[in-house]
Amino acid sequence: QVQLVESGGGLVQPGGSLRLSCAASGSIFRIDAMRWYRQAPGKERELVAALSSGGTTNYANSVKGRFIISRDNAKNTGYLQMNSLEPEDTAVYLCNAEIAAYSYWGQGTQVTVSS
Repeated sequence: QVQLVESGGGLVQPGGSLRLSCAASGSIFRIDAMRWYRQAPGKERELVAALSSGGTTNYANSVKGRFIISRDNAKNTGYLQMNSLEPEDTAVYLCNAEIAAYSYWGQGTQVTVSS
């Protein structure tokens, strides 16, 4: 059974940075594609960043130039580096990974950007 566990969320001031981690455990050969979503209260879930198995990245326009998605295959862990955070980035962030043709979700981690 594969599990994804996110960490790294918290409270940060506007302009600050956070790095989210998404660690996969269980019977894993490798993580294929990885995506980070976020959901703010009263809003629909939004795709923030995606990293394909081939290394191609895509970002929502609202985070381009500020967020970086990456993956450490040796650790079966994905990351989302978030810089120049804005109050509008406040949300629960969830990771989604494709492993052996199955899709798995983490439980989410809260990110709050406030002074």
